Amino acid sequence: MRRLLAVTLVLTACTPTQAATPSFPTTPVVRTDLVSRTSVDGTLGYAGRETVTGGPGIVTWLPPDGRIIRRGRRVYAADGYAVPLIYGRTPLWRTLSVGALGRDVRVVERNLAALGYPLVVDDRFTWATAQAVRAWQRHLSRPRTGTLTPSDVVVQPGPIRVASRTGRLGGPASGPLLTVTGLRRQVVADIPVDRQQLAVRGGKVTITLPGGKTTTGHVTAVGTVAKAATTGQPGQGTETATIAVTITLDHPAAAGRLVAAPVTAGFAGAVHKGVLAVPVEALLGQADGTFAVEVAGRLVPVELGLFAGGLVEVTGVAEGTRVQVPRP
Repeated sequence: MRRLLAVTLVLTACTPTQAATPSFPTTPVVRTDLVSRTSVDGTLGYAGRETVTGGPGIVTWLPPDGRIIRRGRRVYAADGYAVPLIYGRTPLWRTLSVGALGRDVRVVERNLAALGYPLVVDDRFTWATAQAVRAWQRHLSRPRTGTLTPSDVVVQPGPIRVASRTGRLGGPASGPLLTVTGLRRQVVADIPVDRQQLAVRGGKVTITLPGGKTTTGHVTAVGTVAKAATTGQPGQGTETATIAVTITLDHPAAAGRLVAAPVTAGFAGAVHKGVLAVPVEALLGQADGTFAVEVAGRLVPVELGLFAGGLVEVTGVAEGTRVQVPRP
């Protein structure tokens, strides 16, 4: 009897179990906000590209590419004398001396005051203004004339960054010497004319940098002149027309040390709030052209809405329902 019991136990332990039902990965139907995006190519760079033209004399110093120059610092040197930067939007067009009146006088006085020289900032070039100019010229090791000519300074709206040098040491200072930009990082993107409504001043833009890193920006300018790519085919110019959109980076440091680079700009389009969505991979195409999702081994027909960010809006299934997603 004991021997029979032992055999029975061994046979029971060795009986194979029923194969388990295969499990497939699933994900729940979620309620979320979907935003479609239009992506276009753009170029990362610096805003405000300008050419600096010198005055009389021979070039004796030029800054290196990439140099950032602020108020009062030399932009170049001619005949051994530094030519400094001042901030303003009104260029000097005449020699300024005691008795001169005008907006150019105010530009000079505002900069002298910012550099620490005591004087009243107005539109009048007074004896006190001339004294401040002499003190500044002494600091710059220039002849202390108390007057200023247009070639004594470089006027720009703000700090500048040297993009490239076009002049040369020992050459005449009277021609183009430098190409400079502002310090603001920006992206210029060409968006199709038929989608220009996506580019709204202040609108948020997603920027994809080389290497896949993303950051954000906002639209600061929208062009009003359309341009067409050269296709060589009559009539296609209007179909490929684009307008330039300027985007300022919200986090300039995100671009790192890149001076210029190709990027992708993503503009937000349609927004569907609080909709049900599943991963696009969960969709199963049917022979009649409709779509379904698989729930617990059965197909559930769904109607599709907006596609965005790898998700698709669906109706026909309840929130939280777990749908099958193929393994990658």
